[in-house]
Amino acid sequence: MPVKPIAPWKEIPFLRLLAPFVAGIIFQWHYRLPMWPFTLIACCCFATMVFLSFTPETFRYRWRSLRGILIYLLLFCAAVFITWQKDASNNVNRLGRWYNDLSAIAVTIEEPLAEKNKSFKADASVDYLVLQVGLKKVNGKIILYFQKDVSLQKIGYGSQIIFKKPLQEIQNSGNPGAFDYRRYCHFQGIAHQVYLKPGEFKILADKKENLLKKIIYRSRERILNVLNKFIPSGRERGVAEALLIGYRDHLDKDLVQSYSNTGVVHVIAISGLHLGLIYAVLLFLFKPFGKRKISRWLRPAVIILILWSFSLLAGASASVLRSAVMFTALIISENRKHQSSIYNSLAASAFLLLCYNPFYLWDVGFQLSYAAVLSILLFQKPIDNWFYFQNKLLNKFWRLNAVTLSAQVLTVPVVMYHFHQFPTLFLFTNLLAVPLSGIILLGEILLCFVAVFPAPASLLGEALQYLISFMNNFIERMDRVPFSVVNGIRLSITETALLFATIAAVAWWLLKKKNAGLIGGLAFFMLFLSARAVYEIMLNKQEKIIVYNVPKLRAIDFISGRNYIFDGDSSLLEDAFMQNFHLKPSRIYHGIKRKNEIQGCYNKANLYLFGNKKILLLSGKLNNGGLLSQKLNPDLIIVTGNPAVYIDQLAKQFNINQIVFDSTNPLWKIQKWKKDCERLHLRFHSVPEQGAFIIDL
Repeated sequence: MPVKPIAPWKEIPFLRLLAPFVAGIIFQWHYRLPMWPFTLIACCCFATMVFLSFTPETFRYRWRSLRGILIYLLLFCAAVFITWQKDASNNVNRLGRWYNDLSAIAVTIEEPLAEKNKSFKADASVDYLVLQVGLKKVNGKIILYFQKDVSLQKIGYGSQIIFKKPLQEIQNSGNPGAFDYRRYCHFQGIAHQVYLKPGEFKILADKKENLLKKIIYRSRERILNVLNKFIPSGRERGVAEALLIGYRDHLDKDLVQSYSNTGVVHVIAISGLHLGLIYAVLLFLFKPFGKRKISRWLRPAVIILILWSFSLLAGASASVLRSAVMFTALIISENRKHQSSIYNSLAASAFLLLCYNPFYLWDVGFQLSYAAVLSILLFQKPIDNWFYFQNKLLNKFWRLNAVTLSAQVLTVPVVMYHFHQFPTLFLFTNLLAVPLSGIILLGEILLCFVAVFPAPASLLGEALQYLISFMNNFIERMDRVPFSVVNGIRLSITETALLFATIAAVAWWLLKKKNAGLIGGLAFFMLFLSARAVYEIMLNKQEKIIVYNVPKLRAIDFISGRNYIFDGDSSLLEDAFMQNFHLKPSRIYHGIKRKNEIQGCYNKANLYLFGNKKILLLSGKLNNGGLLSQKLNPDLIIVTGNPAVYIDQLAKQFNINQIVFDSTNPLWKIQKWKKDCERLHLRFHSVPEQGAFIIDL
């Protein structure tokens, strides 16, 4: 009698556990509900499972599906509880609940100071507040910025300082499409920041250090010193530091953009690629010890220890932790002579990481690393089978391309959703960058071991610097190719989900020869095209004005359909990085291109006539003759350039409908203007405090 094959999903139990767990994380983050309903549901589920365990076997078999539903509900509730607990806003002793501007704050610096252009930066944990009633123990983290000064040499990891300076809440710029920095900090338990000058803080005598962290930071410092000594060139050293330990403070911004545009930014971001290479080398080095009894447990233990040590040195990012957990599961599985499903190991690593920190779910590196590994597991072999070459060198060349191609299948939607671009030359650039970065990584590890011998270390350092320089130049040349990257792609979360559904259905059709997969793939793709069509129609009809939140600079877009004209500081137009950071996300979000003029928008003496609206840009004194001396009724007044004006004068000269203060005005003056507006019952918007101002016409 033939044995009935095991259903594929039964071989991946962690995948079935992961689905309700992820659903619980997303549900709790979006709805922020209290815990008592879920505690009640969990207790009822547990009580029902206990009751079922005492019932007859025939009854349990009849209600076997109920047991699965109860387990899913328990996992959902567990995810809700873990997410609630990790959410710093639910902590009764959180900093924000007890802090006021009169409080003195004692903090412990949790990392070495990182040098920025005009300051030093570090994360710090808050120990206690000095209140009028005494000391109050609180929980929370803040970001410290120190003005550059010689006295900072006394400050490092574990240093404790006390200061009495008002904290600033971390805010987003409010610019459309911009990175949600406030949420990013919230996921790390950070809600405030402060800028300290010499004399505004006191260094306490005691230090509070964690032994493991101390060892890690000292090891990273020694590695950085070795790389600084033997790879002295700035750009090459920055790449070397990022490759080996994930230290990114010395990376050239333009170079990083080139790596991103050509689809190889993963080689300078510590990921599973690096850990996989080290894992392969360790397997090769420990291969002779595999047959001895004493090494049966010692060999895997040493490999796991080395992998986790490297992961901690590299900063323990989500992608590295994912790889470390997965490789650990694989090693344990192999040592037990039990070949478990690789998909189950992958799902187990994701489940464990999300138990540790549910907010990894929003980490782009976490999403990309899992998408890449899953994509390779699913599609590498079918793509590899497309061609076979008798020549071994050509066959290995094709197999490397097959890995690169397969990794892109599931990562492309993620890349387009988060980064709004698609690197067209990724296959060619990865072909050189991946093996070359692997050689450089192994060379850097060797350099750290031979650094005590100056002569060979110097030769190795020069060779590594040359290889890194060659890789950088190659990537920059590829980036200069006109069609190297397709920019301006904007996908909604719905469109991204439809793309994944299309890929899944078509893959099912191709791999399993199921016609239903083709029909489903076409249906999902038609829905995707319909969503895109609706989006395009909306873009063609849009008319709006955006006053951007760019520190100390004026930036205004007048948008009509798919075009816009820009009014702002010329220095902003000359700074590509500032444009990419502050303005480009919004222009991608709105699908617009710059024009010198657009229909229906006219400008004369800082008075814009746009649609049926009058917009006055007030950047000077009122009594300067010309247009400003006339009696006007503007629909919107934008105060810019820190003019010497008074709100009472504005109210006398104009019938004010709405007034906007942009980021070129100092905050102290905006505060004064706001009080005058409140007294006169005028509508106002402060861009540096409330974020970008957007008005639909």
